[in-house]
Amino acid sequence: MKKLYEVICRCETFLIKVFLVSMVGLVFIAASTRYAGYPINWSVDMAVCLFAWCTFLGGDVAMRNNKLMNVDFLIRKLPEKSRTFIELLNLLIILIFLGALIGFGIWLSYTTRFRTFQGIPGFSYTWVTISVPIAGTLMVITTINKIREKLRNQ
Repeated sequence: MKKLYEVICRCETFLIKVFLVSMVGLVFIAASTRYAGYPINWSVDMAVCLFAWCTFLGGDVAMRNNKLMNVDFLIRKLPEKSRTFIELLNLLIILIFLGALIGFGIWLSYTTRFRTFQGIPGFSYTWVTISVPIAGTLMVITTINKIREKLRNQ
């Protein structure tokens, strides 16, 4: 199971890199062709889709690597047991939020299944909104791993 999770993490990081490079390339090509008088209408819509995926998957990678914004100047002054308790409480609150995010993300993905991009007919907006519950699920796994790690280190 641990090896599968490591493979998923590597694939996630690889996808983010590919999506980011593709997004930058699309925007550059769109700007160049627009300047030349031959705009590519679908490029901006595809860049928006890739941006959503980069954002939400990147949130999981940042969370896994402890790179999220953190204000801990008060918590650092507490004893170790109190600090661990607050960190576990914080992770529990994050789990509750992620549960709501996944639930509403699934609902949003379902309701947008017939909506299409203006520049890409036939391309459902669900491909953008499904990034929320998928990345949320990956963040739940990351959060559970962090909780297990905190409890193991006690």
